[in-house]
Amino acid sequence: MDNLDATLIDLFAREPRVGVLEASRRLGVARGTVQARLDKLASSGVVTGWGPDLDPGALGYPVTAFLTLEIRQDNIDLGGHDSVARKLEQIAEVLEAYTITGAGDMWVRVVARSNADLQRVIDRVLADPAIVRSTTVIALAEQIPFRVLPLTRTVDS
Repeated sequence: MDNLDATLIDLFAREPRVGVLEASRRLGVARGTVQARLDKLASSGVVTGWGPDLDPGALGYPVTAFLTLEIRQDNIDLGGHDSVARKLEQIAEVLEAYTITGAGDMWVRVVARSNADLQRVIDRVLADPAIVRSTTVIALAEQIPFRVLPLTRTVDS
């Protein structure tokens, strides 16, 4: 990735509907160059999608919480991390999950319609017999939204 790639990513992140022709005009490079660079960034996995970013709060899910799950390690029949992840994928309110180190086995970000609804979401998560215990932290305010774009500004040519 070079400075042109970083500039393209920045432009499309700020204005996702700018279009290839307009991007080439603004950046002073050929339309084919812009398209080739975007294709390369997508095929290499740097750009993972072109869809709209959604706000769970605007969709009616203003409560965000983080669950730390402890997964039973002593019973292989329950399937472990991968089995838990497959079950979590079936819960719409689960936004992401990561296997972690430290005081738990998996970290899960969930959303809910209210604090009372959060209990329903937690109960669905904990219905998996492979989960031994969970701790929950409720987010009060988003200080820095998920971001990757600043990393492109650290690119060395």
